[in-house]
Parts: sequence; C-alpha cells; structure tokens
Amino acid sequence: MSNNTINAQRPKNLTSLTGMRIFAALLVFLFHASLGKMLNPFEDMQVADNYALIFKNAGWLGVSFFFILSGFVLTWSANPQQSNRRFWLKRLGKIFPNHLVTWALMLAFFRSYVSDSNAWLPNLLLLSSWSNNIDIFVSVNQPSWTLCSEMLFYMLFPAIFMLVSKLPANWLPSALGAVFIGLALTQLAITHWVDGTPQLKEWPLSENQWWLAYNFPPFRLYEFMAGMIMARLLQTGRRLSLSLPGTVLLVLVAYIATYFVPFQYSLNFITFIPLCLLITAAAQGDLAGKKTLINTRLIVWLGEISFGMYMVHYLVLIAAKQMMADRLYGLAASLSIILVCLLASLVGGYLLYRYVELPVMRQLARTEKKPVIIAAESATER
Repeated sequence: MSNNTINAQRPKNLTSLTGMRIFAALLVFLFHASLGKMLNPFEDMQVADNYALIFKNAGWLGVSFFFILSGFVLTWSANPQQSNRRFWLKRLGKIFPNHLVTWALMLAFFRSYVSDSNAWLPNLLLLSSWSNNIDIFVSVNQPSWTLCSEMLFYMLFPAIFMLVSKLPANWLPSALGAVFIGLALTQLAITHWVDGTPQLKEWPLSENQWWLAYNFPPFRLYEFMAGMIMARLLQTGRRLSLSLPGTVLLVLVAYIATYFVPFQYSLNFITFIPLCLLITAAAQGDLAGKKTLINTRLIVWLGEISFGMYMVHYLVLIAAKQMMADRLYGLAASLSIILVCLLASLVGGYLLYRYVELPVMRQLARTEKKPVIIAAESATER
C-alpha cells in the first residue's frame, strides 16, 4: 500500500499473528512452571535445575513478543473513522472482563498469595505496575501486570498512530533504529544510575532496577512503537528478504545469546529486533497466501483462546502447587503434572474466551452505530 491508501480498505486478516500468540503464551507458561514457587515438581534437583535453566528467559521473550505484536496489529487494523472514545471502549472491553474474573478468583481462593493487602485495588484498576513496590507491581493474578502496560499503549495509541502514519516510508527504518537506541539508552541508564543494591533473591537486580527495566509501563512503549513501525513498513510495500523460518532461527539464536549477556539485557534488548522481524515475516507470509503451521485452523483457534489461557494459567499453577503440598515427583509424573496444568490452563482459557470475552465483544459490536473495521486483538489479549 502507498502512504495515501493506508487502511483505505479492510486490511487482510493476518491469521498467522493470531496463531503465534499460543506459542508466546506457552513460553510464559513454561517459564512460570519452571519456578519452584509456582510449580517445578521435579524431585531430582539436577532435572529441576536443567528445566529452570532452559526456560529461564522464556517468559521475557513471550512478553516482549506480545508487546511488539500489540503495536503491529493495532496499526495494521486501525480504522481512522473510529472515534478515540470507541477505540478505548473496545480495548477496555477486550481486556478488563477476563482480568476482573481472574482477579476475583485469585482473591476468593488464593488470597494467601497476595503479599500486600493494599495491592488489590491498584491491581484491579490496572495501575499496579506504576508502583515501585514489588508486592504491588507483581500482585494478585501476577501475569496481569502486563495489562497495565497495555492500558498505557491503548491510551497513547491514537496520538502515536497519528505521528507514525505521517512518517515518510523512507524514514521508517530510521525510526525503528531510534526506538531501538532509546531502549538501549534506557537500559544503560538503569544499569548505571539506579542503585543496584540490595539485590532481589530471584534476580540479580535491585527492586527499583527490576521495576524500571521490566515492569514500568512507559519503558515498554519501545516494543509497542516498534511493532507499529513494522506494520507501517509492510503497509508501505516494504518486504523482508528473510523468510519466516529464517526469522524463527534468528529468534532462537537471540534467545541463546540472552544466556551470555548481563541479565538486564536478556529481558527485551537482545531479542528486540529478531522479534520485530519474526512478526513481520509471519504477516508477510499471510499477505502472500502462504500456508504454514501457525495459520492452520487448530493453531489459530488456540491463538484465539490464548489470552484467556494467559490470564488463568497462574491460578492453575498455584492450585497444583497447593495440591502437591510440598511433595516432589519423578520425571514421568512431573512431566504429567506440567502437561495436566497446561491442559487445564487451555480449558480455562477457552471458558474465559467463550463465556466472558466473546459475549462482551459481541455486545460492543452490536452497539456500533455503523459498520467499522474491528481492530485486531493485541498482544496479551489473545
């Protein structure tokens, strides 16, 4: 598309991007299941440590993927005729019902896992990640912290989109470079100017460093804006020379590289550009009509329920942990426990999708005054 025809017609449905969501959600699940405080049921400590080592950076990768994807799909499907108020209402309607249900379940059945009694309200309002208290910014249904960043993305999207959509096509690669440099400078500033002591028990960062480097919503805007720029590049007719398998390999290499850099730079810096290329290559394949694993009917359906799965999996893991009552198991039994937890999370995700998410979105669609392009679901939403 030329600059003057962006979104002039209904954008092509990029089913691969929906399908990819289930793999990102799976990475987050496997990371959380590797943590002893959430699950890791292996009695053999060597096996437990190896499992934790394999997936120790998988959660960061999955979340970064979601944030980049969020900017990409919202830009790709943006409808200039839709009012900002309507856009915000639909985005809130997309994420808040599932959040409310899992928030209520968490407080009803797992209140002992909420370390700060003051955390419930900021978490409910999706403001918890604006606090630098770790018992608040990671609280209640812990994966919900990402929705605080999503809320910021939604609030700022109309303004950022107006700017990004006006950039000349030949400026877009430089804009992506500027965003990448901004992320690098931000992480460097956190490393050198934020007190690194005392370190957290789990991670080699202080509480403030961890908050700023990973949880603070404004500093996750770099990924969101990168996704927006990549969508614009594709809309203006630019094409990657890398194939989808090539970008998958690049992401794998970047993931391996995260083991060899200072911890803070494993969070989203090393994988930033490879994930941008991966998402764009998948979208490019859809535009070309290519059939791949990630746009098969089953994988796309799993992608559709992945937001619900993402929102419910923490509850499933800590429920399993409670039932284990500090018991640990052999290899076969432990793998079975992880598999059962995954299946339970998928079932819970389907129930949220079928009975919470879809009814709300259908109701919002019925209240439309005129037919519009419904923005594609973003990042951690599916």
